[in-house]
Amino acid sequence: MCEKGSQCYEKYKEWENNEEIKIFREYLRIPTVHPDVNYDDCVEFLKRQAEGLELPVRVIEVNPRKPIVIMTWEGTEPSEKSIILNSHMDVVPVYPERWTHQPFGAEMDMEGRIYARGAQDMKCVGMQFLAAIRALKRDGIRLKRTIHATFVPDEEIGGKLGMKEWVHKDSFGELNCGFAIDEGIAGPGEEFALFYGERSVWHVYFHISGTPGHGSLLLKGTAGEKARYIIDKLMDMRKREEKKLEDNPDWTIGDVTTINIVMMSGGVQSNVVPPELMVAFDVRVAVDVKHLELENQLLDWCHEAGGGIEIEYDQKCPYVKPTTLDGSNRYWVAFKDALDELGLKVKPQIFPGGTDSRYIRGIGIPAIGFSPMNNTPVLLHDHDEFLQADTYLRGIDIYKKIITNVANV
Repeated sequence: MCEKGSQCYEKYKEWENNEEIKIFREYLRIPTVHPDVNYDDCVEFLKRQAEGLELPVRVIEVNPRKPIVIMTWEGTEPSEKSIILNSHMDVVPVYPERWTHQPFGAEMDMEGRIYARGAQDMKCVGMQFLAAIRALKRDGIRLKRTIHATFVPDEEIGGKLGMKEWVHKDSFGELNCGFAIDEGIAGPGEEFALFYGERSVWHVYFHISGTPGHGSLLLKGTAGEKARYIIDKLMDMRKREEKKLEDNPDWTIGDVTTINIVMMSGGVQSNVVPPELMVAFDVRVAVDVKHLELENQLLDWCHEAGGGIEIEYDQKCPYVKPTTLDGSNRYWVAFKDALDELGLKVKPQIFPGGTDSRYIRGIGIPAIGFSPMNNTPVLLHDHDEFLQADTYLRGIDIYKKIITNVANV
């Protein structure tokens, strides 16, 4: 509750009447929520934004009902490599009963906290990109390089029918992209997180066959014994990664390999030893791990466990080289100069999860993930996700400077 009375109310009204806040809240009210997202209303909203910005817009579908919206602001030297400002339209599911505000109401309290699914992840960034372009155009500024603001589907379920395929299509190649900016994560302190790479996502299923029989016996080579061996080996590896993180205070979770059991299944009755069990792991492979060595290690453990184990990969993302953050990357130099001029404290790191940036980096284009949300609790995918109005508006000014710098490289 605000204790400043009328001053607080005046600030609230200022936020409520701000045109950029209005646009942001309108976007948040469009429930592009999984599963089975309907993007129609979102596409129409984005078309209206393009019209207001006087920018050409086109909508393509790499896969049916999976639209990709592209707004283009042509630069003064359009033959130069372009800059992509990428965001995704979809959001993760909600548990409405766990929210104190309507998940798609975009309600704002007297402190300026705007509550909605997507407030942090990442409808804020998409609208901040457009707001920064609007401000630059209003100031009569023209940039050297062409800007493409892209809005893609299905990032929250891996981007398989969105960015993953699109980067290999002619319609992406025609954008002539040299550098991309995508999402980051909020941070609770003064420091901003900046992401230059991602771990590889492996979803590994062990299908474990063994000797079946009566539950009263001590049978040899059961699926349970083999499952225990595999679980122990991977949990021991998990402990070693935890120790690395504890021993290196400057590291973040993105610097180590994370391993978690996510599913277990098998058996038909409590007195029957089953012929097969399944154990699934979510493994996020650190960027310094050699993939072939890890894969061979998993195969060796299956053999040591007694054999009869098949490995299935639901996801097995390849190694993607992180974006270089030094003088050889002119886009990074311009990006860093903008941060320095603004006096922002930034911590470069490896992203803990997965974003569409990995597909852009995967075809050799440098990309940085950055969401200008410091002094903000990390609430992506959480209940009562919110972003404070002043934080949102400041982010527009930050992007305005960054976009100007990188587009004029």
